[in-house]
Amino acid sequence: MKETFDRLYDEYHHALFQFLFYMVRNRESAEDLVQEVYIRVLNAYESFEGKSSEKTWLYSIARHVAIDWLRKQSRRNKRFLIFDINESESVLRDQDPLPEELISKKESFKDLYKMLKRCSLDQQQVLVLRYIQSLSISETAQILSWTESKVKTTQHRAIKELRKWLDQQPGLEEELKDGTN
Repeated sequence: MKETFDRLYDEYHHALFQFLFYMVRNRESAEDLVQEVYIRVLNAYESFEGKSSEKTWLYSIARHVAIDWLRKQSRRNKRFLIFDINESESVLRDQDPLPEELISKKESFKDLYKMLKRCSLDQQQVLVLRYIQSLSISETAQILSWTESKVKTTQHRAIKELRKWLDQQPGLEEELKDGTN
């Protein structure tokens, strides 16, 4: 089991961290969540049936860990709202800067990251899995426990929304094209 665990860790650690970072937008939390994913892997590997690839299985676990974390944060933030609206606003805002070493030193990637925040959680997951993690529609559907049709629809709507936002930001689209070449 140790060899299998080490292989899974070495092969997928960075990609899972990157996925979780995009989901929770906080480096320390993403690092903690990656550890939670691998704890769950250790506890559940014996029950892994192989109906999907290990990669898909790991991303599915990471997705559930991220959703659990986001729900917990949401509940915690709602409790703050009861006591002091000003205090809760500072808690809800992401205070951590975008870690340049994870994305790129180019400013256009910061804009792309900001654009992802404009999407719904479902849209963010699809965009990160499809375009940042380079997973197929089929793999994305398996990870999210969705149909391929739902992945395609969510992806289409997210891109449409981002295009609409880009149209409102003169010059940003050209910057993004230059930054991705």
